[in-house]
Amino acid sequence: MKMREEFWDTAPHYGGRQEIWDALHAAAEADLTLAQAIVNSAGVIVQRADLTICYDERGAKYELPKYVLSEPTNSIDEN
Repeated sequence: MKMREEFWDTAPHYGGRQEIWDALHAAAEADLTLAQAIVNSAGVIVQRADLTICYDERGAKYELPKYVLSEPTNSIDEN
């Protein structure tokens, strides 16, 4: 969970636009239907169906590690 939070906190420093990172973050945490609506409305071009590689309309590349795309199944909630 901590790695996911750290990734999203630092993602804008990898380049690209903040609003696209925000849309990808929201899509990564949404169900499939809502995720599709989010990326469509933000103008995100999805290269891979799992959202690991996306582009914005200006051609900037956004790479997402798989661990930010789903809840881990083998971790213990520390809260």
